[in-house]
Amino acid sequence: MSREQQILSLFEERGLISRSQEEDLRAEATNNGKSLMQAMVDFGIVTEPQYYQTIAEAVGADYMELGEYEVPPEVQRLIPGGMARLHGALPISEEDGRVTLALIDPLDQQALDDLRFALDRELYLVVVPSWQVEDRIRRYYGADTASLDEVLKQLGQSGEVSFGADAAASAEAEANSAPIIRFVDLILFQAIQDRASDIHFEPFENEFKIRYRVDGALYEIAPPPRHLAPAVTSRVKVMSNLNIAERRLPQDGRIQRKIGDRQVDLRVSTLPTQFGESVVLRVLDRSVVNLDLETLGMPDYVYQYILDTIEKPNGIFIVTGPTGSGKTTTLYSCLRKINTIDTKLLTAEDPVEYDLEGIVQVPINDTIGLTFGRVLRAFLRQDPDRIMIGETRDIETAQIAIQASLTGHLVFTTLHTNDSAGAVTRLIDMGVEPFLISATLEGVLAQRLIRRICPGCRVEYKPGETVLRSIGLTTEQIGDKRFYYGKGCEACNQTGYRGRKGIYELLQLSDPLRELINERAPSVVLKQKAVELGMQTLREDGLRSIYEGETTIEEVLKYT
Repeated sequence: MSREQQILSLFEERGLISRSQEEDLRAEATNNGKSLMQAMVDFGIVTEPQYYQTIAEAVGADYMELGEYEVPPEVQRLIPGGMARLHGALPISEEDGRVTLALIDPLDQQALDDLRFALDRELYLVVVPSWQVEDRIRRYYGADTASLDEVLKQLGQSGEVSFGADAAASAEAEANSAPIIRFVDLILFQAIQDRASDIHFEPFENEFKIRYRVDGALYEIAPPPRHLAPAVTSRVKVMSNLNIAERRLPQDGRIQRKIGDRQVDLRVSTLPTQFGESVVLRVLDRSVVNLDLETLGMPDYVYQYILDTIEKPNGIFIVTGPTGSGKTTTLYSCLRKINTIDTKLLTAEDPVEYDLEGIVQVPINDTIGLTFGRVLRAFLRQDPDRIMIGETRDIETAQIAIQASLTGHLVFTTLHTNDSAGAVTRLIDMGVEPFLISATLEGVLAQRLIRRICPGCRVEYKPGETVLRSIGLTTEQIGDKRFYYGKGCEACNQTGYRGRKGIYELLQLSDPLRELINERAPSVVLKQKAVELGMQTLREDGLRSIYEGETTIEEVLKYT
């Protein structure tokens, strides 16, 4: 149950709101960027103190307002800054070893349990208005994360964590020791602060590496001592409800938690290696990903084409590109655009990356036989208007997608090919008849994600002839066009880049192309014909981004 639903149910149980008001409150909060508390106050259901008093009753805690009260410095020091920001926790007072504290999210039982473990103290929760807790945390602990070096020093000195030959037997105890909890929490907090998309924990013979992927590139952070690898790995496995005793087989899990003020999903994957388990966490942070079609930075003609295509009654629309090129984000944005009350939308995904309100999403699970093919056959009996297939991997999935399209459904899907024309030949290689492809396919969008130049340190420069030649340009062609690069600053971690944008290649199906598909023409011929008919290639769209001062020649060369 989502936190939003938990709060609404809690107020409904107490007779303060009706079932019909739930939808109105949810819509008010979502559409106007309000909190549920603010929506309830605006609707005249409760006052702010009444809202927090109701929450306090539900969790069996006292309600209090801080007013002019300032937390004594010695009490502030009971919780390290990084941990206070990570869990949104504020210590208020201490008496006889018992710490009274408030949480930004008083319903976050997981945060309370983690703090009990990490601090090894008796904790007493009080409910305080969230804005007061946030304000005090910001004032007392600042915005920067506590130094990882401090925690590593503690880990080095601490006698709490011991690693011997019986590591397997004591794995759980190690994973739940205070310094390890603190260390892993800080790693997660730092990753979210740095807008990382993945966190890699990699054990080698003599070192234990931790790397973040930010804007598609990997950065290493200060490595912890090698002997901490089993405990850190076990801690991540405990958090994601994996079997910590099983170290010989790959495992997949999920962590859902509030990190700072954000609700973040982490997909966890473990892999047994020669020197221990390698763990990768994929960060799914809703507050970072914007699922509005308008914000994806498409050229106008691509945006307009997609708007027209997603309104069609049937057909197949394919988005293609390598892993991590933003295909799912594009398809989610398309679904968001057509997600209206009069349309039934179904998705089959492996796994579901983001929960979309009002869309029925089904996670694929091959281990129990819940394959794309099986889910899609069930979909056709669910009276859908539009269907999204996470990935077309085999002939069975492709055939059912085509069958769905022929019977009056619009189908969105993704493929892993290098360019838009390659999607057609990939389907033919799978065994799909060319006449079926030409009859159902509406268009193919190939895309890549390239890094944007950091606006804080962007400087103009004149590229040399060798660089221009590498991207197929001459000094005459560029005329008075300007070129930029990022020289590196604090905001972009000295990389010169901050954030990413898409570049696109759109293959629109027309009669000449359909004829070539029916003749089983190779992808090179299809691409040449499409370019003749006016298709802009990925490289050409990359040049557009260079001329607009958004990216560098090196980035476009790397991805096209």
